[in-house]
Amino acid sequence: MNRRRCATAAITLVCALTVLASPGQAFAAPEPPPATPGTRVHKKSLEDVRLELDALYRKAASATDAYNLAEEQTERQSAEIVRLAQEIVKGQARIQELRNRAGAAARAQYRGGGLPTEAQLMLTDDPQLFLDSAGRIAQGQKATKDLIGELTRTQADLASYSKDASTQWQKLEANRLKQARAKKEINTQIAAAKSIEDKLEKEERARLLQLEQQAQYKAQTAWLSSGVLKEINGRSSEQGKKAVQFATAQIGKPYVWGAEGPGSYDCSGLTSQAWAAAGRGIPRTSQEQWRLLPRIDIRDMRPGDLIIYHADASHVGMYIGDGAIVHAPRPGRNVTIAGAGSMAILGVVRPDK
Repeated sequence: MNRRRCATAAITLVCALTVLASPGQAFAAPEPPPATPGTRVHKKSLEDVRLELDALYRKAASATDAYNLAEEQTERQSAEIVRLAQEIVKGQARIQELRNRAGAAARAQYRGGGLPTEAQLMLTDDPQLFLDSAGRIAQGQKATKDLIGELTRTQADLASYSKDASTQWQKLEANRLKQARAKKEINTQIAAAKSIEDKLEKEERARLLQLEQQAQYKAQTAWLSSGVLKEINGRSSEQGKKAVQFATAQIGKPYVWGAEGPGSYDCSGLTSQAWAAAGRGIPRTSQEQWRLLPRIDIRDMRPGDLIIYHADASHVGMYIGDGAIVHAPRPGRNVTIAGAGSMAILGVVRPDK
């Protein structure tokens, strides 16, 4: 219990939220200060503004996931196109070599008077020469058959490589278009959110931040009140410890969509790089992490596990113990510690299961 209270105090200093209270403890949610005289009155309440901003940044997060996935696929397809091009070059060289060998055989036949080897054999009256030549003919026929067979296979392989390269190129172009659309969507949503925030007075921005904290506090308190923290007692693996150490070392660095460090991160950029630093590669995006990594029950959660948030799996944070996560929240915010239950949890995945 002392350990948990110490962790609670430390996290409170970092994120200005009392989100890590043990179940059963009661804390008053922070109340926004009264509006100062002269504060501009908006048609929408600040709570409405908060919800609107949250929706915009959620859309930007989904678009960021789409962009990151398209980028990852583009990189794979580019590498595959390079590999296929190398195979095509090797295939062309092999075909030329086989054609040269076939040409040499044809020239040898011409030098023999244009008669087939079998006909020349029939004209000899030397029994031993006949037997020796018959053996060479059999070997030559096999070699010719093998040559023709290899030439046919190599030509078929070359055609297949060319077709695959064309397919990969089409996929590459399609993913580049997806990237462009996702980038436009990201910039549109972030610009819309920034436009709203820029219209707020300094005092209103401070109150808006408090409203965000209130909403997170309320969600975290409800999550803790369910008693879930009593059931979570998993110990992290050695790789999990390394991943947590890396992720927490990034606290204070800004969120930038599409970023994978070292100076900035988006949510899945942080988690994927943390696990890469621990020696385990995982998918780049939160949606792919949810789709491909082993899922576990939240009661079995341990530090290093990844908590996937929202119905569209558009956000991810790393569980660090004591009911907390480290994550890169959204544009305009820095990597920080927050309550694991401060957002809608979709599920939990374990990279090193």
